[in-house]
Amino acid sequence: MQQIEIQHEEGAGRGRYYAKVDGAPREAELTWVERGDVRHATHTYVPDEARGQGLAEQLVKAMLADARDGGFRIAPDCSYVATYFRRHPELAELRA
Repeated sequence: MQQIEIQHEEGAGRGRYYAKVDGAPREAELTWVERGDVRHATHTYVPDEARGQGLAEQLVKAMLADARDGGFRIAPDCSYVATYFRRHPELAELRA
């Protein structure tokens, strides 16, 4: 899995984790919306140019690290994030 720099931006109760992908017209991203102490992971997108390289997983791991540090939980509204939580039951304390 290639390490790519994941960046984070947020404001007004919503945000995203994202990474530039060489040769792609659009960034890879995981978007979220905040409701109380829960951040709802709403969508994960990886351009065709970067699929199969573990980039979506890196986006989710960045959000999980922030959840641990920031004291919020994650509602996996996005199918990729829901699948990630199913495959990693040890993360149950971070799931809303």
